[in-house]
Amino acid sequence: MKSDFILAITQLSAEKNLPKEVVIAAVEAALVSAYRKDAFAPNQSISVKISPVTGKVQVFLERTVVESVTDARIEMSLAEARRVKSDAQIGDIISVEATPANAGRIAAQTAKQVILQRLHEAEHSAIIEEYAGREGAVISGLIQRVEPRQILVDLGRTEAVMPSTEQVPGERYRVGQRLKVNIVEVAKTPKGPRVVVSRSHPDLVRRLFEVEVPEIHAGVVEVKSIAREAGSRSKVAVAAKQEGVDPVGCCVGLRGIRIQNIVSELNGEKIDVVAWSSDPASFIANALNPAQIVAVELSRAEGVASVVVPDRQLSLAIGKEGQNVRLAAKLTGWRIDIKSASTAEANRIAAEPVKESEATAPAVKEPVAAATTAKTVTPPAEEKPEARPAPVEVIATKPVAPAAGLRFAEDLLSPAKTEVKKKKKKKSSGGKEGEEDSSSKRRRGTDYTLDEDEEF
Repeated sequence: MKSDFILAITQLSAEKNLPKEVVIAAVEAALVSAYRKDAFAPNQSISVKISPVTGKVQVFLERTVVESVTDARIEMSLAEARRVKSDAQIGDIISVEATPANAGRIAAQTAKQVILQRLHEAEHSAIIEEYAGREGAVISGLIQRVEPRQILVDLGRTEAVMPSTEQVPGERYRVGQRLKVNIVEVAKTPKGPRVVVSRSHPDLVRRLFEVEVPEIHAGVVEVKSIAREAGSRSKVAVAAKQEGVDPVGCCVGLRGIRIQNIVSELNGEKIDVVAWSSDPASFIANALNPAQIVAVELSRAEGVASVVVPDRQLSLAIGKEGQNVRLAAKLTGWRIDIKSASTAEANRIAAEPVKESEATAPAVKEPVAAATTAKTVTPPAEEKPEARPAPVEVIATKPVAPAAGLRFAEDLLSPAKTEVKKKKKKKSSGGKEGEEDSSSKRRRGTDYTLDEDEEF
């Protein structure tokens, strides 16, 4: 039957989430400190053993076997040692049980303090061991407290700290909110373990893709690089390790369901998934999506890529405040210089050297071109310009019926009002016999009025 002491140790290990052996070792170390102050000398070496089944406490005193005993507290003779251990020799260390009858009140208080200290140290060590191997992982936490410079996130066994530098600009946090964070650092401090988490680290996007996309978790699709401006936009380059697999389609999912889950977790942050390529020019062109690329010229010595885009796509390629090209540069690792097609063509023409033959050749070498130019630019001297007819003053005009197929604006302006009045009179009188359509008038060559839908 277990004693109350063992039951208390079992309950304590369950509350602190520590192994039972760790709690027993902490209690043994505490009792060693308590017994040494109460019943043993400072130079005596003692140890405590607690039975994990019965809870019996035993104190053992270590003494050295010598020929001549000078201090009985730490030494013992050979004959006395062989009564405890038959094959004892000079210089051996023999452990002899020396459990005191009563530890005393002071010893009990000391044991309590040491037990609590040892339990805290064991708990801190367990936390460090648990989270130290999970740096870079994504874990779900509950916001415990919001402070001006940091946010405390409850991870279950410990509280993590999210500094202001690791928070997403524009993202609001409230107490009790559950969110996923990325473990950035685990360190041991005098005040205990310190776990730093982040919401703005690029690894958060990487881990979310591993959770949402089974092909990435299985290793069929690999995330090559990530460029992120937290809270605004991210670019992710992916490549397929297996032939016939579309890496971008796997990440986007059917009707975008996979990428939408990641965007929702990041509170609406835009994510561009582009195909990675071993060819830098193709990779840079893909990274500048959604802009269309005309040409990419690489300068490997300087690490600069000159990109030519259509004139109407220049602002799209640069992005708002240069965000698109900035993220593409981070994603590819190249410095990107974007030019419009017209600017690139103008620079190309200006950079072309002038041919020496064209610069020094006289005009007489091309008689045909010279004669043509002379004819076009300077007319002959003997030719005089034709005299312009004197202006004729028009005294009166009389409307003349136009020829068939010809209509003039002068013939249509004046008769229009008269014809409109005639039509109104006929409509008001209700007679239809006297009305003539425009086609009959056109055949007769008389004046007529155009309808609104007729053209000149």
